[in-house]
Amino acid sequence: MPKPLSASTIAAVKATVPALEAHGLAITRRMYERMFQNPAIRELFNQSHHGETGSQPKALAGAVLAYARNIDNLGVLGGAVERIAQKHVALNILPEHYPFVAEALLAAIKDVLGDAATDEILAAWGEAYWFLAELLIGREATIYRDLASAPGGWNGWRDFEVESVTDESAIIRSFVLVPVDGGKVVPHKPGQYLGFALDLPGVGALRRNYSISCAPNDRAYRITVKREAAPALPAGRASNWLHDHAGPGTVLKVAPPAGDFFLDEAGQGPIVLVSGGVGLTPMVSMLGVLAAKQPQRPAWYVHGALNGRVHALRNEVRDLIATSPGSNSRIFYAEPLDTDRQGVDYDEQGLITADWLAANTPIDTATYYLCGPKPFLRDITRGLARHGVPGERIRYEFFGPADDLLDAPERQVAA
Repeated sequence: MPKPLSASTIAAVKATVPALEAHGLAITRRMYERMFQNPAIRELFNQSHHGETGSQPKALAGAVLAYARNIDNLGVLGGAVERIAQKHVALNILPEHYPFVAEALLAAIKDVLGDAATDEILAAWGEAYWFLAELLIGREATIYRDLASAPGGWNGWRDFEVESVTDESAIIRSFVLVPVDGGKVVPHKPGQYLGFALDLPGVGALRRNYSISCAPNDRAYRITVKREAAPALPAGRASNWLHDHAGPGTVLKVAPPAGDFFLDEAGQGPIVLVSGGVGLTPMVSMLGVLAAKQPQRPAWYVHGALNGRVHALRNEVRDLIATSPGSNSRIFYAEPLDTDRQGVDYDEQGLITADWLAANTPIDTATYYLCGPKPFLRDITRGLARHGVPGERIRYEFFGPADDLLDAPERQVAA
């Protein structure tokens, strides 16, 4: 554990809360500008969360503000520390990277706040940063050690070969990955993701995370990827390259499974898996585990898609539900095609809502697992909270930083 923060540092950091409320986003934007002047550091980040979306600076500004507000009660930030540590492991962040962030953050505070960023303030934030950094470094070291020592485990980037490719819908494709070295893989926790280090011709280095869409095993992983509509923008470069160029024999650099969003396999209570679009990928992994280990456990699979053209993995899900007597399925199509048959291809027309979940699932006892686009997650998490579902029973994974979800219930680690 790092040395406890001094009383003077706690007081100084808390005194900066009003400045962070007013200028936090400007500080984090400036921090990333400074860091990205170093190409090696820039390559560590998913650039689709910067630039045109700006979601990562927003998310970090919220995190910095939360840290300052709770600097005297850091226990409430335990979930956030775990999420960050898991993301860092998927990106292969190492202790030697932390000084670059410290230098950029303190310089950004000075750039934005000017004379208000006194030596006392900068010293306090320096101490506060390294306190948090040491917590993260310690937790990440434990995760790295556990992954390396597990059967089939590894650290850093391991070469995987695409074994097969399957079209799951008009815009979604699955890739089965096996180690080039012929060894085993560490079984993932259902709901976790893999980190990828891609080096694309004409684009350069990219970092991406993709949820694992198969049940845990020691032979292979499967990812199921949606082709994004704008290949020229950072958000679409990796997915379009995978769709257009990754086929059997393609070698990809892969980090071991990570993530704090996964099924509580030890639990016996009812669960509701709620997904939108390609957000079904971790849910299919969870359904595979339920079918194999807990087929009688009460479970609801509730999925929303635009229509049958883009609805992925439908037959696989039907088979898993059919072999799980405790499971139920409900499919929503927002804009069904003329060829989509209600009662056969889908059950409900429209969007999934928290009101529907409250009326049709055991809202007083169930744990809700959610994955999908941010507007979908924002509406469902807030709606479930309004219906009285406590934060510890709302667990979610999202695409990108949770900047739009900062006032949603705190996500709990499924352990």
